[in-house]
Amino acid sequence: MDESIFDRRLDEQLCFRLYRASNGINKMYARALKDFHLTFPQYLVLLALEDNDGISITTIGSQTGMGIGTLNPILKRMAEGEWIEKSQHPTDKRTMLIFLSAKAKESKQPIHKAILEEMVSCNFEGMDLAELMAQLANLQQRLNIINEEN
Repeated sequence: MDESIFDRRLDEQLCFRLYRASNGINKMYARALKDFHLTFPQYLVLLALEDNDGISITTIGSQTGMGIGTLNPILKRMAEGEWIEKSQHPTDKRTMLIFLSAKAKESKQPIHKAILEEMVSCNFEGMDLAELMAQLANLQQRLNIINEEN
């Protein structure tokens, strides 16, 4: 790879394509989650808890890539909206465990239906999403290695 990658128009730059795609995905999820009064980061927290309910805030942070400073206000709003429940760890009083609420569990299928409807309306059906996911995971792994070294 050489510097010629920069001799491209804005819309041909990798950073721009990733930025625009990310913004588009965020807007798509925002539309799907609007009726549930959830934000996209809050939805990511719900997904982390669906994978493993009753986990610490630091575990949620490592799974979602969000820092504690970002997560604390998100979790506070989610608790106020009755999406999650907080409980002290039974053996470590310094650790707070986060659980899905009954509301979150009951809303799982309607939320997923709303997201699927948005994905269909965005015409994702013609894309090879499995290949895209594999390429993004590969990119993220490479970025993680570089970021850990620096």
